[in-house]
Amino acid sequence: MKNQLVADIFYEIADLLEIQGVIQFKPRAYRKAAQTIEAMGEDIQIIYEKGEVRSIPGVGEALAKKIGEIVETGKLEYLERLKKEIPEGLSKIMEIPGVGPRKALVLYKKLEIKNIQELKKACEEGKLRELFGFGELTEKNIIRGIQMLERTKGRTLLSRAYENGEKLVQYMKAMKRIEQIELAGSIRRMKETIGDIDILVSSDSNPIPIMDHFVDYPDKKEVLVKGKTKTSILLSDDTHVDLRVVKPESFGSAMQYFTGSKAHNIKLRSMAIKKGLKISEYGVFKKENGEYVAGKNEKEVYNAIGLPYIEPELREDRGEIEAAQKNDLPKLVKYGEIRGDLHIHSEWSDGSNSIQEIVSQARKMGYEFIGITDHSKSERVANGLSDERLLEQIKKIREMNDEIDGFKIFSGNECDIKTDGSLDYDKKLLKELDYVCAAVHSRFKMDRKEMTNRIVKAMENDRVKVLAHPTGRLIGKREAYEVDMEKIMQSAKDNDVLMEINAFPDRSDLNDIHAKMAEEFGVKIAIGTDAHSLDHLRFMKFGIAIARRGWLEKKDVLNTYPLNKIEKILHG
Repeated sequence: MKNQLVADIFYEIADLLEIQGVIQFKPRAYRKAAQTIEAMGEDIQIIYEKGEVRSIPGVGEALAKKIGEIVETGKLEYLERLKKEIPEGLSKIMEIPGVGPRKALVLYKKLEIKNIQELKKACEEGKLRELFGFGELTEKNIIRGIQMLERTKGRTLLSRAYENGEKLVQYMKAMKRIEQIELAGSIRRMKETIGDIDILVSSDSNPIPIMDHFVDYPDKKEVLVKGKTKTSILLSDDTHVDLRVVKPESFGSAMQYFTGSKAHNIKLRSMAIKKGLKISEYGVFKKENGEYVAGKNEKEVYNAIGLPYIEPELREDRGEIEAAQKNDLPKLVKYGEIRGDLHIHSEWSDGSNSIQEIVSQARKMGYEFIGITDHSKSERVANGLSDERLLEQIKKIREMNDEIDGFKIFSGNECDIKTDGSLDYDKKLLKELDYVCAAVHSRFKMDRKEMTNRIVKAMENDRVKVLAHPTGRLIGKREAYEVDMEKIMQSAKDNDVLMEINAFPDRSDLNDIHAKMAEEFGVKIAIGTDAHSLDHLRFMKFGIAIARRGWLEKKDVLNTYPLNKIEKILHG
């Protein structure tokens, strides 16, 4: 897929245009198109070959031509021209949270800073605090931002890696020599970011033709190593993929071994040794004589050392082995148990689709309900709804519900939490909604106590039913704001507020640790995709993955409840 390539080029163009001080709508158009293309599930090359590029939200004639040039040549002449006009490295500096185009340009002009390394050194030497509009706090924030970029370097969001992996698996299944094939590694544990993709194959045949087929994958950029049992390639977006081939009798043991995590596996091997067994990727064997005991499937591997099967999402050495020993593992919420999506944006604010189109797609997905949660009026950049427009939307949704059988549209709103903890609409207007998702969209750098009090005050408003993306992070782009999560959870419990798992891949917020904390506090979870187009609705699986990694069961997730019970909870 060339989706990421197109998106990356458009993002870079937007950055360069902002540095040049071009009228804001131009970089915004490139950035919006990039966000849409990056999140699409369909291959943009296929869309281009069908002549349907103009159907992508936010893509007009000019952008469509540029997409065609990128798909056909792998580059864009317009970007190359822009690069010559801007000092190399400034666009990378703009990736650091808190460093926009204006600051990047000031750093270049005043301190001749042209790359991240020079910026880091200048911060450490205290040179930025001397510049107007910067200061010591800015230096500290920039250093933190650089550290965040370094931590996420070389890692890919789960959604992108998972969908790349699924496409590769489907491609490989064309080989009749393959008996079993599965994704393994951290992608199977559904971690929020992935270092590389692991694919495991079982076959009794000669593995060479399998490897030949693998290295012929159309989206392959480079073959790193090719062997009989292991081959590694780079995809066009630089994602590293390893393919391993094992015998059928070893497939379960290899799946367990290569799924990990390392800490989980170390404990299993320690338990095996105490039972006189040895576990490897080839199977479970008696230590005294090497006799094969198990390995065809993962269940028999776990059973061989006296444990029930442990779901991949739990394998992080966070108490899952001890729970298994006590036969006290959670019965995790299943991917097929979700009845609807509680956080969706429509064209009324910054979404790409009408409510009618969203309903149609949701019904195709087998959903029984959706929640329309467009932005409130303070979010002007997102076309937030004025009081009058919100009332108009509520009326429209009520009319639509009167005409629909077997499906419910909840009238919600993603309502801004102001700095003092008050909400963007008055109580009289909020009462017209089915539910309110309260969210922080400004002043992310408030101190821990202030931010905690701000959110707690909002949750004490009896119209608030969901706290949306509770920590405000954007993976690789913005750190979570400082907040006392235990106080937030206790407030959610006291005020019957649901905590959201926001499934949009770069948010994944709550994360798995906080999802488990919510369950321990007795706080229910609402999963929302934060979809801004129909294609984003598919992100629900990644929200469920967070819930599963957080040990949540069906009873913990509102989206699994029957409609009458959901209505009672939201209206209660």
